[in-house]
Amino acid sequence: MKIAVIQYAPTTDAQENRRRLGEKIGEAAAKGAELVVLQELHDTPYFCQTENVDLFNLATPIPGEATAYYSEAARRHHVVLVTSLFEKRAAGLYHNTAVVFEKDGSVAGQYRKMHIPDDPAYYEKFYFTPGDIGFRPIDTSVGRLGVQVCWDQWYPEGARLMALAGADILIYPTAIGYAAEDTPEEQARQRQAWQLVQRGHAVANGLPVVTVNRTGFEPDPSGQTAGIRFWGTSFVCGPQGELLYEAPQDEETVEIVEVDMQRSEQVRRWWPFLRDRRIENYGNLTCRFIDEGEE
Repeated sequence: MKIAVIQYAPTTDAQENRRRLGEKIGEAAAKGAELVVLQELHDTPYFCQTENVDLFNLATPIPGEATAYYSEAARRHHVVLVTSLFEKRAAGLYHNTAVVFEKDGSVAGQYRKMHIPDDPAYYEKFYFTPGDIGFRPIDTSVGRLGVQVCWDQWYPEGARLMALAGADILIYPTAIGYAAEDTPEEQARQRQAWQLVQRGHAVANGLPVVTVNRTGFEPDPSGQTAGIRFWGTSFVCGPQGELLYEAPQDEETVEIVEVDMQRSEQVRRWWPFLRDRRIENYGNLTCRFIDEGEE
């Protein structure tokens, strides 16, 4: 399957961002893309650097104007399209939601971000209610897509549950970058750990992984931090964690990556992790922490 990775730096104008993304989706389709993956919250700058109730005005209903635009883009270019939107579900109820469109423009399914961070410059708990759909792959004409969003990518449980539900591939729209106060050495460690943990999901589950991050610098409107320099480095890896593509840190890119979707079957025959799981002994995984003496 030919998969398009679109890594870019959004402007402050949502309409302009959609127009630019529409052009990039068309460029990807012209290069033969069957599946196009966009980054997290691609219609706007990463607004979660501050807590500001007025920024809820950026949210969009689903269905709504944004889904109509991306539906038409998927239909016009005949691609399966993974988007990431700030969803207004009801008054005062908002989610960070990935919407997947089929090649005919219909909605194949959606996923609401489950793990919500709350750290300096990443105040997402202020904006997003945790997802309530669960870890369910989305059926499309190119396969069953195990779509999650950003902070979800650090958790092996979500990747495993998607795999156990029959996902053919793991996909993570992302927005993550460097804290300016960290040393270059610490910044490099964080970026490498981010990629390494997701490549580990590929190995542990015998599935390809597609991760699309944003790039560029975005200032903190409050001035409390030095802003975020998003580290780009979008990547695709195969079911043994092998890197098939890695984007630059600081450049926009539209890249087509060919992934052998049949390879997972052979890899799982070599490394039958699903067969050898001791599921009868994993009950404590649902505990927050196993205190001393607890069974």
